[in-house]
Amino acid sequence: MKLRWLFAIVSPAYVFLAVGPGETANEPRREAPVVFGDWRDDAPGVAHKITVDDLPAPNEAGSASRSGRMARPPAGWRPRAPEGFKVRMLAENFRGPRTMRTGPNGDIFLAESTAGNIRLLRLDESGDRFALNEVFIRGLQGPYGIAFYPPGPEPRYIYIGAETEVLRYPYAEGATKPTGPAEKIADIPGGSGHSTRDLAFSSDGATLYVAIGSETNAAEGLRTPATDNTGAVGEFGGVEKGRAQVLALDPEGGHRRPYATGLRNCSGLAPRPGSNDIWCAVNERDLLGDNLPPDYATNVEAGAFYGWPWYYIGSHPDPRHAGERPDLADKSATPDVLIQPHSAPLGMTFYDGAQFPPQYRGDAFIALHGSWNRSRLTGYKIIRLRFDDGRPTGGYEDFITGFLQDDGDVRGRPTGVAIARDGSLLFSEDGNGSIWRASYAGK
Repeated sequence: MKLRWLFAIVSPAYVFLAVGPGETANEPRREAPVVFGDWRDDAPGVAHKITVDDLPAPNEAGSASRSGRMARPPAGWRPRAPEGFKVRMLAENFRGPRTMRTGPNGDIFLAESTAGNIRLLRLDESGDRFALNEVFIRGLQGPYGIAFYPPGPEPRYIYIGAETEVLRYPYAEGATKPTGPAEKIADIPGGSGHSTRDLAFSSDGATLYVAIGSETNAAEGLRTPATDNTGAVGEFGGVEKGRAQVLALDPEGGHRRPYATGLRNCSGLAPRPGSNDIWCAVNERDLLGDNLPPDYATNVEAGAFYGWPWYYIGSHPDPRHAGERPDLADKSATPDVLIQPHSAPLGMTFYDGAQFPPQYRGDAFIALHGSWNRSRLTGYKIIRLRFDDGRPTGGYEDFITGFLQDDGDVRGRPTGVAIARDGSLLFSEDGNGSIWRASYAGK
């Protein structure tokens, strides 16, 4: 491997190797996980762990409004990956690439949200380029969620989560267009605010989960319901009715019920392979300070309430709603894995391939879109959630970094993740509209 430049910074905490554009380096882990860090701490392999005991008081660090300045990467540039991995851009110039899902035959389906399309992408034998890249469905309103039914090797339908509805199309393996017209399965709350509508089926195919984000940040200025009169714990009314929750349906759209509530914006749903667990990556609220509250990923429990807007990360009260719903304090669940506040997690997937080293199997990857409500930027990377025998360890590691070059210049905003048929990791980013592939090449 030809290095363009190399230097080392040695401190009691860590050793950091920096390399030139398009290369990777061996990134030793820190002796202790990073708690509330920022872009300066990011490097492949750096461990992060935030616990409930680490949470500061609301507004202790103030709030800021800062976003990175988007810039196109120079020719030959690549983000950074752990030792032994290579990263390659597969395609660019997509319009709002978000969620990606892999079909049973290895075809990749991409929600091109800004364009209103679902794209069909097919890798060639090398895996380093798309042999097919064309629109599969067009004319949708903010498409985001994609799911196949029934689960398994021979799905008959592809389901699409758009801003105000769930649609399904007849599907045949290898087809480059739906084999029949759309069928509306359900109307879902729309309007302004969070528009991502991710979808996932339970392992047995009996339940379709639909993630619906809130309209507001924290229901500021809205009248608080005195009690729950809708049959869903902590469900708000008015413009927030039916929002900030995961909805459950049967595959035909019937037996509609709230599955879990108090989730401000569950922007990534992921079934954990070999289980009945349904995981969710959540954008938490803003304007409570640099380091509050953490975003999170969690196994969503049936009937659970996750606090929004009255509480966060368990029974911590949001000062904007102090004293309004004391009856909900002991009902607010604590999520499984806390993520650096304002990182903006989007897509999530579990690794069930065999191309990466064995220790990756069963772990999860999440795309962090990047902060706007933080004085020092954070996110803009792909992280790896660690699991041990199917249980989360509570921490995560940086996997792909480098999109944030300094405290301002951004070369990409990760959005979606998917496991290709060969076991490599594909990820999208909507800052420059590109799709990348991370594969293991060995040490």
